[in-house]
Amino acid sequence: MEEEKEINNVKKVNKDKEEKIKEVKVKEVKEKNKLPKDKIIIIIFIVLSLIAVVTFIVLDRTGLIKNNKASNEGTNITLKHTATNDNYSEGIYMTDVSDVVEEVMPSIVAITSKTLVSSGTFGPSFFNQNQYSEGAGSGIIVGKSDTELMILTNNHVVEGAEELTVKFIDDKSVDATIKGTSERKDMAIIAVKLSDIDSSTLENIKIATIGDSSKLKVGQGIIAIGNALGYGQSVTTGVVSAIDREVTTDNYTNKMIQIDAAINGGNSGGALLNAKGEVVGINSLKYSSGATSTSASVEGMGFAIPISDVSDLIEDLINGKEAEEGATLGVEGYMTTSMYTGSNLPTGFYISGITSNSGADKAGLEIGNIITAIDGTEVEKFSDLSNVIYDKKKGDKVTLKIAYVKGREYKEKEVEAVLS
Repeated sequence: MEEEKEINNVKKVNKDKEEKIKEVKVKEVKEKNKLPKDKIIIIIFIVLSLIAVVTFIVLDRTGLIKNNKASNEGTNITLKHTATNDNYSEGIYMTDVSDVVEEVMPSIVAITSKTLVSSGTFGPSFFNQNQYSEGAGSGIIVGKSDTELMILTNNHVVEGAEELTVKFIDDKSVDATIKGTSERKDMAIIAVKLSDIDSSTLENIKIATIGDSSKLKVGQGIIAIGNALGYGQSVTTGVVSAIDREVTTDNYTNKMIQIDAAINGGNSGGALLNAKGEVVGINSLKYSSGATSTSASVEGMGFAIPISDVSDLIEDLINGKEAEEGATLGVEGYMTTSMYTGSNLPTGFYISGITSNSGADKAGLEIGNIITAIDGTEVEKFSDLSNVIYDKKKGDKVTLKIAYVKGREYKEKEVEAVLS
């Protein structure tokens, strides 16, 4: 029995050893297969990265990810706009201007002028042959005294008119008279007696707000209102195409605002507005086909007088002061470059007429002389001559370089003239 018990104990010991050996081997296998923590982290990162890449590709192909780059496949890019009127007027193209127009329209009038074009009688007085032409223009209400309403317009709208009629926003018409004009600046103030205006009309009209044209920028949105072709007030919009554009009309050169808003006959004297509804210019003229030497048609070239350039003049005219038209040399003529292309005439201003007792007359200038320079400035275009003179006052002296014919050729001399 003792032997059998000992044998059993030996077997049990051996069995315990075998189980411990198995546990050790299993543990060694587990330890061998176990990865370090840093390697596990790297593997997790790689797996997550692969998942992210695959997800991005799938979303991109399905169009769920928006591309910020501009494309030609219908991607809409929304621009950030400011909501204030100040920034709006700095150059954003205007679409809906109805509120501005509604506010300003009571300040705009239509002007009809009647000018005598011929006169004569045949037989009895009832066969009077006087013939009149009617013209259409526009005006801006800019002031009011105790007895009169003051309206700003262009001089060429009212020049030579024997009768003037103003139509207000309520379509009621009243006679007007010329209070003051400036031919040089193409400005005029006409007046309507307050006593001639119905009380209901007085309630409907208002005085326009004057803006600052010096703050205009190229590309800025503008509004033009006027009595186009005499059909009544019409509204067009556009942008400032250029500023300080030199334009010569009736031998006067002025700096103007170029606009692309449509203006036509009858718009003259009307208002050019900024987005705030302030008057920044007076619509005055447009270039049309045939008005230039080019054969191409002309579109979108209108011009307005900058309001800030004439604000002092307007106040003078309103207050009955005579406009200071500046000094004159007293000559008429044309540029040789435009009238004698291809000839051997010197470049300059060809004198075709001289005013009696003018500075030119007293300086001994003659018809046929050519002014090639003034105060050291070569006269290559009319504005070279006119701009120097316009900056002078009556009694100022100018030095002229004159080309004159001697024998069969032109000679040059300098002449001093006193402006009148």
